[in-house]
Amino acid sequence: MNNTTYTPKAGEIERKWYIIDAANRPLGRTATEVAKLLRGKHKPTFTPNMDMGDFVIVINCKDAILTGRKLDSKIYRRHSGYIGGMKETSARVMMENKPEEAMYLAVKGMLPHTKLGRQMIKKVRVYSGSEHENAAQKPEVWEVK
Repeated sequence: MNNTTYTPKAGEIERKWYIIDAANRPLGRTATEVAKLLRGKHKPTFTPNMDMGDFVIVINCKDAILTGRKLDSKIYRRHSGYIGGMKETSARVMMENKPEEAMYLAVKGMLPHTKLGRQMIKKVRVYSGSEHENAAQKPEVWEVK
């Protein structure tokens, strides 16, 4: 009986391109699906310490919805590093001006906060409308359950 665990080599990892439509879906629910694909958790060969994930294109971010009172109560914060350099943006303003940034930040927060996570987040492309520049990669539509 063989008691060794199979670990794929870096060259054996097969990466696909997927499209996820965020229209009329909650932002967080869509982001979890994207994070799952970026990590590779949908594959039987998933290994937590390797970048197993696929490339993901998220379209129609401007039509994603925020449930409850999040549009007014959720605040996005960033800091320049200087004294008094904190900037705050409400979710309503963020969804009107930069909906792709809101989706990107949601996905980024669901990935590991390590070198591995920084490597994974590079495989996501986020677009506010239905048009995208990645038709040459022949992406498949990912059906969200």
